[in-house]
Amino acid sequence: MKLNKTKRIIISVSIISWFIIALFILQTATASAKSDESQTNVYKKLKVFNEVLFKLQENYVDEIDISDLIDSAIEGMLEETDPHTNYFSPDEFERFSSNTKGEFGGLGISIDKKGKFITVVSPIEGTPAYRMGIMAGDKIVKVDGESVIDVDTDESIKKMRGEPGTKVVITIVRPGVDEELDFEIVREIIKIKSIPYAFKMDNGIGYVRIRQFNANTTEELREELDNLEEQGIRGLLIDLRFNPGGLLNEAINTVNEFIGKGKRVVYTKGRTPRTNMEYYTKYNRLRSGYPVVVLINEASASAAEIFAGSLQDYDKALVVGKTSFGKGSVQRLFPLSDGNGIKITTAKYYINSERCIHKDINDRLLKGEDVTDADFEQADEDHLKDIHYTEKGRIVYGGGGINPDIEIDQSRLSNLGRELRRKNTFFNYSVNYMLDHEDEVALDFQADDKIIKDFMDYAQADSIEYEFAELDSTYDWIGNEITWNIIQRKFGDLEGYKVLIKEDTQLQEALKIFEQYNTLEKMFVHAEGLKEKVE
Repeated sequence: MKLNKTKRIIISVSIISWFIIALFILQTATASAKSDESQTNVYKKLKVFNEVLFKLQENYVDEIDISDLIDSAIEGMLEETDPHTNYFSPDEFERFSSNTKGEFGGLGISIDKKGKFITVVSPIEGTPAYRMGIMAGDKIVKVDGESVIDVDTDESIKKMRGEPGTKVVITIVRPGVDEELDFEIVREIIKIKSIPYAFKMDNGIGYVRIRQFNANTTEELREELDNLEEQGIRGLLIDLRFNPGGLLNEAINTVNEFIGKGKRVVYTKGRTPRTNMEYYTKYNRLRSGYPVVVLINEASASAAEIFAGSLQDYDKALVVGKTSFGKGSVQRLFPLSDGNGIKITTAKYYINSERCIHKDINDRLLKGEDVTDADFEQADEDHLKDIHYTEKGRIVYGGGGINPDIEIDQSRLSNLGRELRRKNTFFNYSVNYMLDHEDEVALDFQADDKIIKDFMDYAQADSIEYEFAELDSTYDWIGNEITWNIIQRKFGDLEGYKVLIKEDTQLQEALKIFEQYNTLEKMFVHAEGLKEKVE
């Protein structure tokens, strides 16, 4: 008698289940009484699970796919853990395993599942999504008209990625904007360079933007620092904003550049002894001769937090900006026998000062759980009680991300600014402008009043409405946006970026610190003075 596929699956699962039960029984024979009770409960539950499968197969009103049912059962089981423990299909597992290669066909956004929404963590500079004005915090609700609410992250990524040159329409809900916003984006090959921008600024400060920690970060950073030091810099600003993290070894090796050989950077602690490990620097390298400032924000996470926190722990950099995300858990990938895979949180990171950077309340938010104001207040209170010390005795705190030594806010876009970016008005105008004026554009080009008026006429023709007062308050920013778009089209991303950051208020405030204080020691004294004023 031939068995159909479903019956074969059930019989296989049944055999496997009873085999597991047998193993538990065998182990129980030599276990303690306490362990005996626990293992007995496990095999009883496995027996019930096996019975449920048979009852469903024999009695359910409609035909059901037992394989899908088992996958759903596994996923449901993992929902009882943290949001970073996940079950993968073979395609998903392969895609996740190869993500550090740094190249794919897509839009250029880093996303995460927050509750039932796929949420933009950050747009990647120089990509279609970045140019179109996709912003951190945008909630993606549709892809090509199909809802992705309650759809898992990997399935959503699959819908958004595709062949370069093809179009996709994503619909987003943006905080503060009532209506849904549609963006038609042309997919491109997304090549993620770990350090997209590194240059000496006019004020003599070296600037390095680390976008993520991938397999080439250490090599790229060494090369860029060598170039900057050859040019002669009087300070270094490392920008880690919107850096989602990446490879632990790369974070350790880049920290090595600033603290030297044989120093502990991070250690991990988990439930099992094999997850408890310590990681030390191993290269005889140490940069010196100039003060370092590290700029972080709420979207700096994981390896970026290890980098910033380690330089803070060893008093090798002043950390400024906003408190980082607080992702300090360790995941390990396990391939499974059928080609599927599982990613399991096995431990938490602790940096040298013995503080854990993980913010537990974020796990609840990522799982879509209700979190009250009282919960946030309690988390902040616990965070400030978790006191640790840097090598020179400065106070730092655990359990809530990396707190900056000096907090610096970022200015927010006006409604007019958001609408101009959303409709890609700057990009479209710059394309038209270059058709007629490319030969006139030099590296010192700057949009004047005539060009800004011409641009606003162009925007009005594109159905963008605004009040005069709003234009007046946004005027300088609009001029700078026009300028960097045109410079970028003529001279490339780097030259365009140098213009763009002129209106980056958070970055500009960070640079002012170098003008006031020429050593790290003076910067630390200044930071402590600011804290005393607040207290």
